[in-house]
Amino acid sequence: MTQHTILNATHRAAGAKMVDFGGWDMPLNYGSQIEEHHAVRRDAGMFDVSHMTVVDLRGARCREFLRHLLANDIGKLKKPGKALYSCMLNEHGGVIDDLITYFLDEDRFRMVVNAATRDKDLAWLEKQAAAFDVKVSERPDLAMIAVQGPKARGKVLGLIDAGDRERVEKLGKFVAAEARGPGGMPLFIARTGYTGEDGFEIIVPEQHAVALWNALAATGVHAAGLGARDTLRLEAGMNLYGQDMDEDVTPWEAGLAWTVSLDEGRDFIGRAALEKQKAGGVPRELIGVVLDDKGVLRHGQRVITQLGDGEMLSGIFSPTLGKAIGFARVPAGARGGLRVDIRGRQLPLRAVKYPFVRDGKACEGI
Repeated sequence: MTQHTILNATHRAAGAKMVDFGGWDMPLNYGSQIEEHHAVRRDAGMFDVSHMTVVDLRGARCREFLRHLLANDIGKLKKPGKALYSCMLNEHGGVIDDLITYFLDEDRFRMVVNAATRDKDLAWLEKQAAAFDVKVSERPDLAMIAVQGPKARGKVLGLIDAGDRERVEKLGKFVAAEARGPGGMPLFIARTGYTGEDGFEIIVPEQHAVALWNALAATGVHAAGLGARDTLRLEAGMNLYGQDMDEDVTPWEAGLAWTVSLDEGRDFIGRAALEKQKAGGVPRELIGVVLDDKGVLRHGQRVITQLGDGEMLSGIFSPTLGKAIGFARVPAGARGGLRVDIRGRQLPLRAVKYPFVRDGKACEGI
């Protein structure tokens, strides 16, 4: 059965084109995907991300549990509100999911995991948490709205209760705080996002979500759908679970080495497999690519290299750059002489460093 977020009727009333996304009825766009993309790059846009799964963890051994569970080191979170991006791995080093964990206090942490991986994530968390006496609680009573763009923070701050505004304004990146919004509604505001722009991801009790969405719209924040979210995140060089990585791909192979902490004395799930693969040589890697010719890059296209075949992972036409960009997984070390097979035509690909776009402009070398 297709699931609906609390904002579903609001999207439909606004004329959104709705599509199935991981079992959820979600807005693809509200008219022009490209206009929504540019609104986020130039001003402020908002996304309903209430299909994401919020999970609260409670117990005296929460930190010990997370040191065992995550490839990144939860010890980096020393002050309440701080957040950590990490992969959750299986015993073979494959990525079960990528997620954000928030430190609330020593016996209370919060996770936000992907919608399409909800069931397997919850089952894995509960299985692993049992040995640490940590309680895993899904929070279906919460909704989530991401507000992103160069003017996003200013527009959100105008809706925050005066007594909380200065504290929220001073939030550093990857830090969250509780605050009161319109009408005193309780908000959990994190300075995080999935677009490469500044802004907030706001968790709000479901019964207040429509009011918050409407209040944001009244300040001039543009509604944006899944289409713009995908082009924005890829321009920003951010992975999509299920397309750029999965349970058969390690962080080394997904361009996520920076999320792995091989800190001494911590035996996290998948560590032995990661160390073995690193010692033996990682066979394939994720690279950024640009197609300077006319054409569209799509998931699954064959990428021909001098070291053997690879494949396209994510691929889009970049509204900011005016050309096709993407991620490809290729044999380790393959850089020169790349070609992509598009319906029997082999077109040259250029390997580049990502992100592709920063501060609304092309990065060097793109």
